[in-house]
Amino acid sequence: MGFLNKLFGKGTKTGQSTEAEAKVEQVITGAEPAAKVEQVAPTEKPDDSLPYRTEQELIERFGGIAFDKQYDFATVIGQNNWNIDMTKEEISFGPNLDFPIQVLGTFSHSSATWLWAWANTKSGLSEHIMQQALQLKKYGEDQGIDLLSRSSFDFSKDELHRIGLIASGMFDASAYYIADYGQGAMLVTIKSDLIDRQRQDDHLRIMSVFPKLISQFEMDHKIVLQQYLNEKGYKISEQGSRLTATKGGNTITADFDELSRLSNLNG
Repeated sequence: MGFLNKLFGKGTKTGQSTEAEAKVEQVITGAEPAAKVEQVAPTEKPDDSLPYRTEQELIERFGGIAFDKQYDFATVIGQNNWNIDMTKEEISFGPNLDFPIQVLGTFSHSSATWLWAWANTKSGLSEHIMQQALQLKKYGEDQGIDLLSRSSFDFSKDELHRIGLIASGMFDASAYYIADYGQGAMLVTIKSDLIDRQRQDDHLRIMSVFPKLISQFEMDHKIVLQQYLNEKGYKISEQGSRLTATKGGNTITADFDELSRLSNLNG
C-alpha cells in the first residue's frame, strides 16, 4: 500500500470529502511541472528558547498544525501543476498563484538520498533562498539533531514529509511542497497571506486531520494532540486519561490508553 493509501485510507469517498482529500493528496505528493500574490518575508528565525532536543520532539510539537495547513494550501492551488522560477525565488501554480519559497533540499530517486540545500555546492542557489535550511542546520548543530545538521541521508521520499512538517511549523510557513521533477524532488516551504487567509478554525477539521497524522507517523498521540489544539486556540483540561478541549462553544474529547495512544476522539 502506497503512501497516500496509508495516509488517507482505502476505498471510495463521496461528496465534498472526496474533493478536499484529493486536493490534499496532490499537495502532499506534488504534481508534474507545468500571476501575483503579495510577497511575504520568506523566513523568521526559530525561537532559540525552544526546548526541543530531538527530531521526534520537533515532529510532535509541529506536526499537527503543519499538517493542518496543507489543507488550506490545497484549497488555494486546486489541481494545478507547478513551476519554479529560481531567479524570482517563486513557485507558481498558474495565473495569480505565485508564491515565495525557501528551498530546504532535494531527494534523488535513483540513489534514494536526501541532500540539504546548503550542502549542494553545485546548485548555485543563493543564500537568501536557503535561509531556513541554514537556520535548521544551526539549530541541529546546537541541539545535536543529526537530521538537521548532517549534509545528506539515505532515506525514502516519504520521509521528506517529516522535514517538511518540522520546517513548516518552526518557521510558521503557510505550507510545504514536494516538487517532483522526475529524477528527483525538491522540498520547499511557502509563505503567503493568500494561503493563510484560508485557515479554518472548524473543529471538525481536527477530527479529520489528527487521525490521519498519527496513522502515518510514529509519535506520542497525547502530546501531539495537545500541541495541535494549543495552536488552534483551544483551552485544554485533563482528567485521568481523558483530555477535554473547548473553544467557542465547541468541545473535543480524547481518550488515551496507558501508552498515550488515542483510543477515542469525539467532537
